[in-house]
Amino acid sequence: MGAFIVWSNGGVVPAVMWVAAVGFGAVLTWLVAELDRRAYGFVERADDLIVAHGVLVKRLIVVPYGRMQFVDVTAGLLERWMGIATVRMHTAAAATDATIPGLPAPEAAQLRDRLAQKGEERSMGL
Repeated sequence: MGAFIVWSNGGVVPAVMWVAAVGFGAVLTWLVAELDRRAYGFVERADDLIVAHGVLVKRLIVVPYGRMQFVDVTAGLLERWMGIATVRMHTAAAATDATIPGLPAPEAAQLRDRLAQKGEERSMGL
């Protein structure tokens, strides 16, 4: 039956081990990406937006609507192909900027419009 071999560092390593290592790396990459996707969440409250994310290090960002300067929706080539987009909320302090990736494009546009409207309503008193 002949085995495929790969010469590496002066030794012989079966190609099957290389295929297994690449396969394991691909599965591990997919698993981390899926856990990261599931770890994102957001809640629109009366006065602010809460964004929580992180698998190993949890991060909670609270963005008051009155502090939002602008909200934009971005979609790269792959995101457009998949029909998803990323919503970004920008504030005066970079530490409180928030991002919500992976939303369906129509939902992202609706969220942007709602957040922009709430931001305008809350900043009227300034």
